[in-house]
Amino acid sequence: MNWLRAAEFKVGMLVIVVGSLIAIMSMQVSDDPSYLGRSKKAWFLLPNAGGLVRNSAVRSAGIPVGVIKNITLQDGQARIEITLKSEIPLTTSAAVEVKAQGILGDKHVEVYPGSPTDPPLEDSAQILNIKDGGSLDSLMTEVSDVAKSLKVVAKNLEEATSEDGTRKHVLGRIVKNIETLTGDLAQITTENKDKIGDIVDDIHGITSSLQSVMNDKGDTGLKETWKRLSNSVKNLDEITTKINNGEGAIGKLVSDEQTAENVSSAIDGLSGLMDSASRIQTAFDFRAEYLGDVGKSKSYIGVQIQPGLDRYYYIAVVDDPAGVVETTRTQVTGTGGGAPSDYTEVKTYQNKIKFTVLFAKNFWDLTLRGGLIESSGGFGVDYHFFRRKLKYSFEAFDFSKTNIRSSLSYSVYRGVYVTAGINDALDKSGARSGYLGAGLFLTNDDLKLLLTKAPF
Repeated sequence: MNWLRAAEFKVGMLVIVVGSLIAIMSMQVSDDPSYLGRSKKAWFLLPNAGGLVRNSAVRSAGIPVGVIKNITLQDGQARIEITLKSEIPLTTSAAVEVKAQGILGDKHVEVYPGSPTDPPLEDSAQILNIKDGGSLDSLMTEVSDVAKSLKVVAKNLEEATSEDGTRKHVLGRIVKNIETLTGDLAQITTENKDKIGDIVDDIHGITSSLQSVMNDKGDTGLKETWKRLSNSVKNLDEITTKINNGEGAIGKLVSDEQTAENVSSAIDGLSGLMDSASRIQTAFDFRAEYLGDVGKSKSYIGVQIQPGLDRYYYIAVVDDPAGVVETTRTQVTGTGGGAPSDYTEVKTYQNKIKFTVLFAKNFWDLTLRGGLIESSGGFGVDYHFFRRKLKYSFEAFDFSKTNIRSSLSYSVYRGVYVTAGINDALDKSGARSGYLGAGLFLTNDDLKLLLTKAPF
């Protein structure tokens, strides 16, 4: 083993050990985390990669966390491939920004890991969020634009204030107009110097007269007016003082919160009453029915007051030609003086005025009515069909004789309707008759329209 003691072997081992130490130290101090597999990769696209070089630092919060591994061209943009330390928690919301390191144009890539609640970014995936951090080039471009604008302003100012001036620009026109105005004023004052002096003398005389009147201790009209004005101001001050102190009705209204609330409540109640009155729907009903068996017409004049969509009140006057029915029975004897064989009845109809007062409750297409029907207690039921154009009605009243009436009504056009039915269906009053009629139902809106269209 003499070769182990040889000088060449010792020198070689020394070189190997020193080289290994240098390599290990280089890997420890290097910004490239790809050594020993302690890294993750990502890439992104930039429209301009000026100032970025390979192996330059990638930072996060100003701390080096990786390097730029490669810069290539992809689809007309710069593809920047970076290598980061494995402990940097990149997520799908991660972002990058190119920042300048000084005024010499050096740049580096700043990495923002993203929200920790987002999913992690896969290795070698693309970072889509690119922040525009500005650059020295853009700053110089903006400074150049500002300098050009200032140059144009300076040129316009020079043209406007030059010896001969110019009317090309607004400022030049203003300067010209001021120069013309001052020249005209100088000419007017020169030509009318004596008149201006007279005007000044007149003003001086007026002020002297006013001063003498104010200093006069006598009872003049101006001093009396001034005294009255002073008294009025004093009275006004006393009134406002009482109001501020809460004295009197107005003072309580202004200062007392309870009084103000009572007045406000009264106003709100009056306003609600007026609103309710304005929402009440009023309608007039005119109807005539021809009773076939009676041979006469029955007339109705009614008023419907509807304070809400679900109810209404109905008041009507009815002119009934068969209001009173008198039946006369005549015995008819047989021929030859035998026993009576038959009777004949003769009905006599008399006109009678009746009244109807009802309260009705609406349930969608069904309406229930109750109250006074033709001067007798009773109730009624209405049901609407075909979007409320066709109505079936059933009424029962005068229960001592049980008068039952049934009818159908059809709305023809804007309040005009026709009706048909049978009256006294059970013939308990002797007035059973089919009838056919027509009517007119006018609402508030219809009356307003008729009044506005009237020729008078």
